[in-house]
Parts: sequence; C-alpha cells; structure tokens
Amino acid sequence: MDIALLIVGFVFTIIGILGSFLPVLPGPPLSWVGLLLLHLTVAVPQDWWFLGITAAVALIVFALDYVIPAMGTKKFGGTKAGMIGTTMGLIVALVFPIFGAFGIIIWPFIGALVGELLNKADKKTATKAAFGSFLGFLTGTFLKFLVTIVYMGLFISKAWQYREGLFPFLN
Repeated sequence: MDIALLIVGFVFTIIGILGSFLPVLPGPPLSWVGLLLLHLTVAVPQDWWFLGITAAVALIVFALDYVIPAMGTKKFGGTKAGMIGTTMGLIVALVFPIFGAFGIIIWPFIGALVGELLNKADKKTATKAAFGSFLGFLTGTFLKFLVTIVYMGLFISKAWQYREGLFPFLN
C-alpha cells in the first residue's frame, strides 16, 4: 500500500505543477494532497505541523491567485473583460501551441488586449490594462509554480529520507 500511496502522491505533485499553469486545476492544493498521501504511508511518520503549515501556504497561494490578477488589472485601469481575455489567451496557448514556449506568455497578453478592446477601451487604455492583467497573471502563475516546485522538492526529500521504509525490498 505504501508504494501505491507514494506513486499516487507523486502523480498529484506533478498534476499540481501542471495546475500552476492550467486555470482549471488548483495547483498548490493538488501538490499538497501529494504530500498528504506520502505522510499517510506507514514508512513516513505523520507530521501534522508540517502538513498544517504546507496546507495553509497552499490555501493562501490559491486565494492569492484570484486576488493578484485583479489587483494588477485594477492598478493599470483594466476591467473584468481583460481578465477573461487573459484566461482565454492562456487556453489558446495550451490548445494551440503556435509560438511554442513563448505562447504561454504572448497569448494571455493578446487575450487581455482583445478583451479590453471588446470592452470599448481605446488602444492606449486597452494596452495599459492588458499589461496590468497580464502582469497580475504572470505573478500569480509564478507564485503557484514556485510553491508546487517546493512541494515537489519536499516530497522527494521526504521519500528519500524514508526510502528504507518505503522500499524494504531494496535492502
């Protein structure tokens, strides 16, 4: 059972990393579930302080992901249409990777710009608002990615620390 929990927990941490870029997946909470599953194994002692602190961080980052883009958009004079455009641009980048790795940066900006222009903003205002929305999106995404990578590191570190208990057949 420990091996199954280890594998499923690792899969959750990977899905959490993907969720830091995909708006439909809550990245940090999914990565935290991976840590929880690792701690539910017999080999790894249950550390409720560790799990509590990492859960709090995951939930705070999850909540900030909704606040940061709104703050960026508001600070630069944007509207909800710009935020929706940013999300739509991200979806286009993921479904149609035309610009390769740069598409994840270019398409959300284009989406925010189109959203603001459709909201009847002039070009200068729309560009400024799109930049704010885009900057907020990048900040939130970077924060989620950073937390999920740290959780992956913690997962691997804990699994390595208790490898003898997790893999007794290797001894």
